[in-house]
Amino acid sequence: MPTSATGTSTERQFPAAARRSVGFTLLELLVVVTIIGVFVGVAVLSIGIAGDARAVEREAFRLATLLDLVREEALMQNRDYGLQFSESGYRFYLYDYLQLAWVEPEADQLLATYGLDGELGLTLSIEDREVELGASVSAEGLDVPQPQILILSTGEMTPFDATLYREAEGAGRVVSAGFDGTLEILDDDDRMQ
Repeated sequence: MPTSATGTSTERQFPAAARRSVGFTLLELLVVVTIIGVFVGVAVLSIGIAGDARAVEREAFRLATLLDLVREEALMQNRDYGLQFSESGYRFYLYDYLQLAWVEPEADQLLATYGLDGELGLTLSIEDREVELGASVSAEGLDVPQPQILILSTGEMTPFDATLYREAEGAGRVVSAGFDGTLEILDDDDRMQ
């Protein structure tokens, strides 16, 4: 058995083939990095697609929640409210019986003008008839606001279907309101059936 200055030979304990394969080759590292890159790319793309669908769902939920809150406020305060839709958003009004006109609620964050996110659109149908909407909900140029939806102090509401959609896809969510104030959020496909 050959010996070295320190003692026994290491050649016998570790053969030459075992000493060579201590780490990964560059090719193996590149394959692993490529696989990880593909998985990350798929994950990023799927999050982007799902994020857009969630934006429509979030806006539909926000509209339904606001309508429910305004309806409860109308019942508790014995006041009538109106809702005006446009292609890019919606706005709430309060009926003033002293002025006999719809007025903007002052200092009420809940009833502020709501603009939709950039790629979102909105359509409105009342009694199965499509309503032509203006481009914006700004009150400029209007002497007297004319809400399309009434939310009465008795809890009743104008029945309507407001469809929120992403312009690139077309299909979206429908906020459907009944005469008794019931609200449902449906897929656009569910409403057609």
